[in-house]
Amino acid sequence: MTLPGDPTTTFDDRYRRTSELVNSLAVRIATAPRSIEPEAARARVSAWLSGVPPAEAEALTALLNFNPIVKTLLASLSESSPFLWELASREPVRLLGLLNDDPDRRLSALLAATGRAVAQSEDEAQAMRLLRRMKSEAALLIALADIGGVWPVMRAARALTDLADTAVDAAVRFAFNEAARAGRIADAAEPQRGSGYIVLAMGKMGAFELNYSSDIDLIVFYDPASPIVPADAEPGRLFVRITQRVVKLLNERTGDGYVFRTDLRLRPDPASTGIAISTAAAMIYYESVGQNWERAAMIKARPCAGDIEAGEKILGALSPFVWRKYLDFAALADVHAMKRQINAYRGHGEIAVEGHNIKLGRGGIREIEFFAQTQQLIAGGRNPGLRDRDTLTTLDKLAEGRWIEPAARDDMKAAYCFLRTVEHRLQMVNDEQTQTLPADRAGLERFARFLGFADRDAFATALLGHLDKVQRYYARLFETEPAADKPKLLFPPDSDDHKTLDRLAELGFRAPLETSAIVRTWLAGGYRSLKGEAARQQLQELLPVLLEQIARSDNPGAALLKFDSFLAHLHGAARLLPLLRQNPDLIALITLVLSIAPRLGDTVARYPEVMDALVDPSFFGALPGDEEMTRRLDTALSQSRYDQDLLESIRMFGLECMFLIGVRILSGTLTARQAGEAFAGLGDAVIRAVHRAVAENFTATHGLMHAQETAVVAMGKLGGREMTATSDLDLILIYDFDSQHPESNGERPLYGAQYFARLTQRLINALTAQTNYGALYSVDMRLRPSGRAGPLATQIESFTGYQ
Repeated sequence: MTLPGDPTTTFDDRYRRTSELVNSLAVRIATAPRSIEPEAARARVSAWLSGVPPAEAEALTALLNFNPIVKTLLASLSESSPFLWELASREPVRLLGLLNDDPDRRLSALLAATGRAVAQSEDEAQAMRLLRRMKSEAALLIALADIGGVWPVMRAARALTDLADTAVDAAVRFAFNEAARAGRIADAAEPQRGSGYIVLAMGKMGAFELNYSSDIDLIVFYDPASPIVPADAEPGRLFVRITQRVVKLLNERTGDGYVFRTDLRLRPDPASTGIAISTAAAMIYYESVGQNWERAAMIKARPCAGDIEAGEKILGALSPFVWRKYLDFAALADVHAMKRQINAYRGHGEIAVEGHNIKLGRGGIREIEFFAQTQQLIAGGRNPGLRDRDTLTTLDKLAEGRWIEPAARDDMKAAYCFLRTVEHRLQMVNDEQTQTLPADRAGLERFARFLGFADRDAFATALLGHLDKVQRYYARLFETEPAADKPKLLFPPDSDDHKTLDRLAELGFRAPLETSAIVRTWLAGGYRSLKGEAARQQLQELLPVLLEQIARSDNPGAALLKFDSFLAHLHGAARLLPLLRQNPDLIALITLVLSIAPRLGDTVARYPEVMDALVDPSFFGALPGDEEMTRRLDTALSQSRYDQDLLESIRMFGLECMFLIGVRILSGTLTARQAGEAFAGLGDAVIRAVHRAVAENFTATHGLMHAQETAVVAMGKLGGREMTATSDLDLILIYDFDSQHPESNGERPLYGAQYFARLTQRLINALTAQTNYGALYSVDMRLRPSGRAGPLATQIESFTGYQ
């Protein structure tokens, strides 16, 4: 075939040169589904082409002849996906344009042009039409790139999210411009900027992981003191109205279809709050009654429209709600309870093939997400590096931090990508929000071929392989139920259970009646730490493994009494018990500590958070050197928001490290010399951090001396790196400055000697003051040249002369 006006150049030659030049979709398509009835499918495509206008038909025919796999892909759509076939066949010019263009460039240009046009439009019907046309073209482009192997599945998910972001942002800008034209808000070129109106993308949209036919989950906040709201207007009503307009633009079905089904029910208390909620009310809700599932939801939250800067600020303010300072194993039970409710409601208790829900069923997408997110909730407070939105990156970071094994990461990532591919293909059939496989064998056979498998059985083998692996990893994390073959231990409140007494005797307790009485006291809330129902429930579930671990000690009765005393003095049982339940080996360690190191036992009772150091994988292996110790302390301090919080974080870090070193001494993995160096290394890191914090605070008030320098000199056991857990810090602070400028340059200036004396006193106070986490050290400055009576700090000339 030749082109008119150019008898020497064939269409195929020109197409090959131009399409390779622009990296077109048609050239890059490399895979296609398997047809069920190939001849009938090809005939269907041919019949369609015969009805296409001649110019477009000629161009499409040449393109399909040039890359036959594109024709195979279209043929499979015609028999397996009514939705995509309708999009492809309805507008041949659009299809031709998509196939002849670079898919990344085409999508970016489409989103940018439509976003501008919608925001500038003054007609609602036109704006809705533009959004829906954008959605249908992008849906076809993304599907062709996904099915054709041009984009991996998570690139397709990112493209779908970019589409959703553009749609929401354009709808918000349209609604704000409309409100400005009507005089309901202050007029400006971009009134949404600085408006305090925040649209958070949640769930898969927040993580850039949207599935093909997904709802979008949004939360809308607004600032009641927004500067764009007129003085006589009620902010809540105004922003609710704007939100209603946004939802209508996205959600309403017209002759052009819809853009995105929009769900606003993840907001605080959706049954009794408006669809836009004030930031003040939201903060009060999350800080007072926010639940663990809401913490998990906020992991993926990001501002996608409106006042982006205000959105980032509220997420920063919510960070302490989402990310706890300690390892939060209590969250694990809540998340698993939610998953059990899903299983019970949906009936997905067992793995299946026909009719299996690949999202909510056993071994499905939700279990992979829960596996990753729950460990983020547990450890993300201590490890900011785990705070990522998308699932695959989170699995990588969990493996890097040794929270999961590399094999678990690899299997979970492979399963996630496989299941997301299946999910996309299910939804491409009829543009339905479904994750359920066909319930009959014939339907599954048809779907398996659309997915690219030879038949139903080949697909089932691959699917079950992934589901089984996911279920095993999920069960190891969540489902630590006692073995069914072990006798149950019952402790009724009013009497002893005879079978339980027999079992206690078998375990090795010589006085089972006394043992039973002690446990019944625990379960009755006999100690302050066990007054709460949650703590007693955790203890009830922990009891079988707790008693078995205690029974393994040399003297179970004595070990039980020490544990009883420990519970009597424990602060925060609801924190410690879930940790022990998830890490039962720590029970034996606590028993050992209580038996031979009561001082360490008192530390655990008063500050259960110190146990986190033994669970965090970063603390395993060799003890950290000075640089690593400093890095870990800096990481812990990076999350402190206020001066007092900073000092508390330093003390908590010090307590954890002291406890860790003490446990290593007990276990025989640390010699006395190594322990002395470890305690000294900790002291060095703490002194440096406290000195830096105190100096910054002091300078903010009193300024700096000209050319000032200070040095904290370690003496005694700290200087010799021979410290123990109870050693004082023997310190000398030496300073120097330009004596030609004797006064500091701050708002409240001080003279030289007075300046450094007060700075030194602040340093001593910070190291020795009692706080919620006690005092880390006692400080002794008597080794300075002036001894007990003179200045706390010594100028270097005086120090040299004295020596």
